[in-house]
Amino acid sequence: MTTASARHILVDSEEKCATLKQQIEAGADFANVASEHSSCPSGSRGGDLGQFGPGQMVKEFDDVVFAGELGMVHGPVQTQFGYHLLEITSRED
Repeated sequence: MTTASARHILVDSEEKCATLKQQIEAGADFANVASEHSSCPSGSRGGDLGQFGPGQMVKEFDDVVFAGELGMVHGPVQTQFGYHLLEITSRED
């Protein structure tokens, strides 16, 4: 079974998500941005979600994490929880 590790930032608006993505792409540290801005409890761990398999996260996560490019910041991705930036840190078959 394929597994992946990722980290994310959860915020309440697409605009805020896009602004944070620009900051990260300009050199801000993903983990620092997550700890400062993410409304998810994982923010205290720099957004780290650990390792998981398909179906353990919401579909919108799976669509990005199991198909997207590693090491890139993906998003904004909208889910029932809000807007996310996702960074896939590893993926193994």
